[in-house]
Amino acid sequence: MSETDVRLRISGELLLFLPARRRHEWQRVVPDGTSTLGHVVESLGVPLPEVGPLTVEGAEVGRSYQPAAGDVVHVHAVPRPVPVPLAPGQHAPRFLLDVHLGTLARRLRLLGVDATYHNDMDDPSLVAEANREQRVLLTQDHGLLCRRALWFGAYVRGTKADDQLRDLLERFAPPLRPWTRCTACNGELAPVDKAEIDRLLEAGTRRSYDVYGRCSECGQIYWRGAHGEHLEEIVRSAVRMVRPEPQVGGGPR
Repeated sequence: MSETDVRLRISGELLLFLPARRRHEWQRVVPDGTSTLGHVVESLGVPLPEVGPLTVEGAEVGRSYQPAAGDVVHVHAVPRPVPVPLAPGQHAPRFLLDVHLGTLARRLRLLGVDATYHNDMDDPSLVAEANREQRVLLTQDHGLLCRRALWFGAYVRGTKADDQLRDLLERFAPPLRPWTRCTACNGELAPVDKAEIDRLLEAGTRRSYDVYGRCSECGQIYWRGAHGEHLEEIVRSAVRMVRPEPQVGGGPR
């Protein structure tokens, strides 16, 4: 290594953000005397929301540290689980998912996690809503995570919904309350008496099920129906990873 260079050791968990031709653990840059370490790391392609501790010669430094020639920097990934700052009156992290994560949004709602989703919102609008409602913005768009205005965001790893959900639960360990949210609109479910909704049920459903829940926002009625076992397995798998709160309410059909 040249004494005029800064060497950065990138955590293996962060290598996916580097261009394929430069996807190596060790990176070398020439310091310009003005750029912060945070800027240097981001210029390599790593979004700062994914970056954990930064150490120089074993001592932790801040992102505003200006690297000097000869420095050896270790860039660590965000440690898990990640604590999320909560707004006053907020008891659990809330999430906002971008256009490509609709299935993950529905699975989070199935688990009782507050998760909003839009398939028609551009990047500036997503950032504005995440900031306004103090929601963690979940995305697989590197550029969206690099927006300076974003208060809190996270990259979702995996191409399959099962892998994405596992990644999210490992990273944030949100409290789970399965069967308490509407998977369609994210509203909260409340138990509803069968007699109250009897006229809305098909004869087969009325004969087969007695426990129902209704969304307080859109009015959708839920029960454990034909797809119940598949959904139950999603819930069982999730609660093995995150300690849940007691189950209440009706279940999605």
